[in-house]
This record gives sequence, structure tokens and C-alpha cells, in this order.
Amino acid sequence: MIEDNFSDDSSSEADKSAEPAKKPVPSAPSAEQKQLVAEWVKEGMGLSDIQRKINDDFGIVMTYIDVRFLVDDLNLDLVDEEEEVVEKPEENDDSSATPDQEPSPDDPLDGDAAGGVQVELDTVTPPGAMASGSVTFSDGQQKKWTLDQFGRLGLTGGDEGYKPSDEDVMEFQKQLDSALRGKGF
Repeated sequence: MIEDNFSDDSSSEADKSAEPAKKPVPSAPSAEQKQLVAEWVKEGMGLSDIQRKINDDFGIVMTYIDVRFLVDDLNLDLVDEEEEVVEKPEENDDSSATPDQEPSPDDPLDGDAAGGVQVELDTVTPPGAMASGSVTFSDGQQKKWTLDQFGRLGLTGGDEGYKPSDEDVMEFQKQLDSALRGKGF
């Protein structure tokens, strides 16, 4: 009978005695360390920076979500520097100072189309369509449009022989694109 002993008891005992005793690494910050974390949050540090400082300063390895839970457990509110920057009044100041410049990306085509092109989206789309709506071209002609699952655009209704001008088609495509992007397409 063959006996296989895959562990060498004599060498493992020698290895155990030769290994230095390891200090247990704390898995959570102490009360004093939590106070420092609270100060960092008040200073406006982000979670990534706090995570890095906990690792560097305290020697505690914590995941991002662990740091997030720690901040929540301490009932601290993170300060977003981006929210402190007041951009909305600047936008309102720009639009109120020059209301005619609000649709500035569309200006080149608006000048060419005398009456302008108006695109409307339907709230309920027909079967087989991703989006649908109506368009009124600069000369007053109206058409219904649909956009299918493959991205194909179809125009129906109105005068059968009607063909909009090239400027109207470009304006329609531009307005349709911005309207669909506004709805998440």
C-alpha cells in the first residue's frame, strides 16, 4: 500500500516559527480617526480623496462604498464643489440680456427659412415607430413624420407632389434631431 503525504509537517513547523508575527490590521477607523474624517468632509474633500487618506494616514484599506457608508453613518453631508459654483444665474443673465440669441445654434438656417420650420413630437407613437410627429415647413405645408426602429424617416400626408426646399429639409433634420435628443433618443 502506498501512502502519500502531501504536507511536510517538519518544514511547515519550521516555516511557522520563522515567520514574523503580523499585527492585526484594523478594518475600521477609531473614534479619533472618525473625527478626522469628519473634518475632511467639512473641508470639502471627495470620497476618493478620503479613501486615499484613510489608507495612507491610518493604514486602513477601505473600498469606496465602505467610505461612503462611513460618511453616512457619521451623518455627514458631502460638499459638492460643482454645486457651489453658481452657473444658473450666468445662463439666465445671458438669455435675459440677449433673448434673440437664445436659439443661436439654429441661426444660420433660421435666416434662410422665411417662416421657419416647426417640428412637433407626438406623445403616443404608432405601432412600429420609435417616434412620430408633425412638421410645418416655412411655406405652410404640413406633413406627418415617423421614425422607425431602423432610424428610417418617413413623411406622409399633405400634398402628394410637395417637395420642401433644401433649406427647409436641413432645418427639419436639425430640429428633429434636437427634439429627439431632448426626449432621450
